[in-house]
Amino acid sequence: MKLGEKIKYLREVEGSLRGMNRAMSQQELTRAIEAETGSKLSQSYLSQIESGARPHLTNTTRQILAKFFKVHPGYLVDDPEGYHPELMSEVREVEDKLDSWMVSGAERFKRDPELKSALLTVAQHERTRECLLLLEAILETPGLMARLTEVLRTKSSDQGSVASSQNGTAKGRRAASRE
Repeated sequence: MKLGEKIKYLREVEGSLRGMNRAMSQQELTRAIEAETGSKLSQSYLSQIESGARPHLTNTTRQILAKFFKVHPGYLVDDPEGYHPELMSEVREVEDKLDSWMVSGAERFKRDPELKSALLTVAQHERTRECLLLLEAILETPGLMARLTEVLRTKSSDQGSVASSQNGTAKGRRAASRE
């Protein structure tokens, strides 16, 4: 995360903590810093930091912001390339992105309940990426999709037949017990 993003994030958190239900504006932040620490920062200086036009803070500014936001001064620098604050593997990150993408896609197909359900099922699977790679392999293997569809339809209709015959048997038993 870049320094500017961190400052924006801290303004959001501070606004929430102060009951504003929104991020503090840069102007509100400069006023609060002056009122609570006695130090002055300009709104234009904060804007330059957040936009990346001023990529580094002076030590004094870093200390003022760290004191105000109650963070360690070392937090107020750009994170190194590839740094992740959470203990998350790249695979889990890919899975999370795929899951989010699949859920978003499912919401777009509300009028097609079968497709929506299929997308959500894949998104909820522990290994979404593997599911999609398996689907690719099925589609690229000549005749496999047709064969799997046939097997699954046969299985589905067999289960329907079993359920119907069980319902019929139960109905027959009930009718016999009434006689």
